[in-house]
Amino acid sequence: MHAADLLTNRARLTPDREALLEWESGRRYSYAELNERACRAANFLHHELGVEAGDRVSILAHNGVAYVDLLYGLAKIGAILAPLNWRLVPAELAYIVRDCQPRVVLVGPEFAGTWAEVAAQVEVEHVLTVESAGIAGAPAYEAGVAAASPAEPARPRALDEETPLCILYTSGTTSRPKGAVIPHRQVVWNCINTVISWGLTENDVSPLFTPMFHAGGLFIFLTPLFYVGGRIVLTRSFDADDSLRVIGKERCTAVLGVPTLFQMWRQVGAYTAADFSHIRFFISGGAPCPPQLMESWRTEKGVVFRQGYGLTEVGTNCFSMTDEESAPKTGTVGKPIFHSEMRLVDEAGRDVPDGEVGELLIRGPHVFSGYWRNPEATAEALIDGWFHTGDMARRDEDGFYTIVGRSKDMIISGGENIYAAEVEAVFREHPAVAEAALIGRPDEKWGEVGLLIVVPRDSEPPSVEELIQFCRGRLARYKVPKEIVFARELPYSPYGKVEKVKLRQQYAGGQ
Repeated sequence: MHAADLLTNRARLTPDREALLEWESGRRYSYAELNERACRAANFLHHELGVEAGDRVSILAHNGVAYVDLLYGLAKIGAILAPLNWRLVPAELAYIVRDCQPRVVLVGPEFAGTWAEVAAQVEVEHVLTVESAGIAGAPAYEAGVAAASPAEPARPRALDEETPLCILYTSGTTSRPKGAVIPHRQVVWNCINTVISWGLTENDVSPLFTPMFHAGGLFIFLTPLFYVGGRIVLTRSFDADDSLRVIGKERCTAVLGVPTLFQMWRQVGAYTAADFSHIRFFISGGAPCPPQLMESWRTEKGVVFRQGYGLTEVGTNCFSMTDEESAPKTGTVGKPIFHSEMRLVDEAGRDVPDGEVGELLIRGPHVFSGYWRNPEATAEALIDGWFHTGDMARRDEDGFYTIVGRSKDMIISGGENIYAAEVEAVFREHPAVAEAALIGRPDEKWGEVGLLIVVPRDSEPPSVEELIQFCRGRLARYKVPKEIVFARELPYSPYGKVEKVKLRQQYAGGQ
């Protein structure tokens, strides 16, 4: 079940079919051309730069075909892709480079200055430029690939389903980022699960707007669509107006976004005139999507709109639902994918009944191997084969799951558990609220109570009483925040998560 032959076999079956369009350059690649590039990249890295099975190769660049080269090329020789998050500052990048110790790093033109600061703190054997990155003495990646052999590389003897293919770094709320080790097995089973559970076909076309240094960019649609023979439209970065043109011109059929993107699309002129009749479904991931936003899309554009759920450690596509179920089950993430097991357990590890909240545990062939050189974190997260997600969820009588919040993002007020994500989702439905974040504030009577920080959509914020009244019919009384404050913005980590540690320091004395 290794992934080294995924692109090889697809190119054998449908060599002339278009696989990838690089939107900005207009360059289109067939499956045969993509596989040849992956072979050349593998041979160049192995024969010219000495990359062996188990070695790491990193890339610090915007989206581009080089990511595809590395993902599939390194799979062929048993090496490991460790992409770098370009949203991080040099000190954070230096920590990751020291941790995974890549033998080769590819650097894009926008990040030459950033890399110079990283290189002052770490040593890397080979640095290559993607395009003209302006790094003195660094060879050009494209020139090396063009000169390399297009022949299929010999597969390492030890290559199997447990061979690591990627190390993807995930954010930590109180500690350094951890490198999640993604084995060949997870990549293959994510393809199988997604194609089966989501009903993808060779006729599907999906745009890729999310960064490819994340699991979402690599695995939500790219690898499953290449597995089944569909097509990817790859964009270098995101622009709200231009991305709607991409979707229309290329007749995309399955579109992924995060809630922020769906809100941005509704605010640009191209949205009103956009024809989405060719799209089978939109799907939101990465964060809870306000039900009001999903309903707006359905009402205004007549589309199928789903919400998904995934994690780097267990794969990006863990649940599914049919088109018919998507509207009546708004707010849920669906049912578990085909080849997967899931449990909801209490603090003692006992299964909870339907309707009650428990921690989501996931087991199956799509679960990661562990954290890179971090056995303590691995042992804490993987117990008897079950991955403890840290996410709290409930299951209804029909088997649909709703993510309530993080187990560590919970307030205990007067003995009652309040999950921040549930409260935040309700307030985000208010038309005057752009963002909302709930934290706990110490309270003599209740132990702690909810304090909500709201970013208003307009310069004139709604009144506190208006917001309280809005949520009283939507939340149990004990869940209603005892205090609401307004802010211009929320602090976000480079991984796109609200930094509640900073909010607690600012609004709750650090507690």
